[in-house]
Amino acid sequence: MSLPTPDGIGTVVLATAAFQFANRFLGIKTRLPAWEPHIKRIWAYAGVLIGLGFVLRLDFSTGWFALAAGLLFSYMLWRVYDYRPARTALLAAAPFLLLTVVDNFMEHYAPAFYKTSDNFLDSAIGFSTIWAVTFLIIANRQKKALVEEEQQRLLEAEERRKIEAKKQELEYLVSERTAEIMRQKEELEHTVEELKATQTQLIQSEKMASLGELTAGIAHEIQNPLNFVNNFSEVSIELIDELAEEQRKANRDADLEADLLNDLKQNLQKITHHGGRASSIVKGMLQHSRTSTGQREPTDLNGLADEYLRLAYHGLRAKDKTFNAQLKTDFDPALGDISMVPQDMGRVLLNLFTNAFYAVHKRQKQAADSGYQPTVSVSTRCKDGEAVIVVSDNGVGIPDDLKRKIFQPFFTTKPTGEGTGLGLSLAYDIVVKGHTGTLTVDSTEGQGTTFTITLPA
Repeated sequence: MSLPTPDGIGTVVLATAAFQFANRFLGIKTRLPAWEPHIKRIWAYAGVLIGLGFVLRLDFSTGWFALAAGLLFSYMLWRVYDYRPARTALLAAAPFLLLTVVDNFMEHYAPAFYKTSDNFLDSAIGFSTIWAVTFLIIANRQKKALVEEEQQRLLEAEERRKIEAKKQELEYLVSERTAEIMRQKEELEHTVEELKATQTQLIQSEKMASLGELTAGIAHEIQNPLNFVNNFSEVSIELIDELAEEQRKANRDADLEADLLNDLKQNLQKITHHGGRASSIVKGMLQHSRTSTGQREPTDLNGLADEYLRLAYHGLRAKDKTFNAQLKTDFDPALGDISMVPQDMGRVLLNLFTNAFYAVHKRQKQAADSGYQPTVSVSTRCKDGEAVIVVSDNGVGIPDDLKRKIFQPFFTTKPTGEGTGLGLSLAYDIVVKGHTGTLTVDSTEGQGTTFTITLPA
């Protein structure tokens, strides 16, 4: 056999280059790891093969070597057929490999036909080369597209990982915040319970304070009817003694006995009247001190207002004997009985009267002139189907910036220890919420204050 021809060496080099290209292009290292060591040493194999060809006088230009190399290359592409660029590369190489094998076979085993068809085969191989280059370009684009898709997937996976990590972080923060909110909620609920208990205690303190004012007034008011009862009882005893003495006489004076009996009857009527007065005062005190039942009943509003006006006045006088004030009343006799809760409305009136006397007493102590006359007045009237109660004083008045606050719970203009700030707030709730009425204030600082209550008549 002759020495290897350049064509034979070119076939080996071409096959080796094809395998190296496939190694880089198809990523044999990851897709066919068992083939990767052999592909890496393909140039060494090619050198050994060419050397053996020189030594053993092998001819690589025959179709057998081209067929074997083509089949091995095609099999390698087929093993990675799932990889889209590999399918395109197989489609690109198939016509060239087939025509190369046919050309080599015809050149060696049908030389006569090869000579007549040489131009056709060369043109076909050239066309197959163009075909291969075209489809390899397409395969390269497919590979780039797949690489971009893979990078996009990696980016998306990384983004999902970051999102998941952020989600877990947020869930942890939310769980922590939820636990903190629940803890704060429990603390607030505990605080609310404490505030409710404190509020109940303060309301009870306010009631006891107003009861103290009421008791002081009652002590003074009840003393008058009791004095009358005691005085008329003593006079009645004297009349009975005179009557008994007259009856023991032999000559009885019928006219004198009749006069004595008449005087005795009048005394007993006055005792009954003042005893009833004392009884009504005690009844009013008991009604005020006990818990309200919330049941409305027809009530003489004029009598209720007059009674609590005097009780509040004498309550303040019990603290300061030097205090004196003018009391003015203007009651509408046609008002009649009004449906209300008398205990609650009594607390409202007592609070308003107590505040009024406090205001005039304060102005009296501050007054530079001696001509100031403390005055508290109350009037009632029926207007547009409503009962109207007006409580006025000529005391220190309320500053404009405080008017909107006076009905707020715990707000007071009195010094610490003299007021809880619940009196007007409770009065407002009793009138507005309890009796569907209204409670308004009109005041001028330094001149006086007027509270107006309206109730459905």
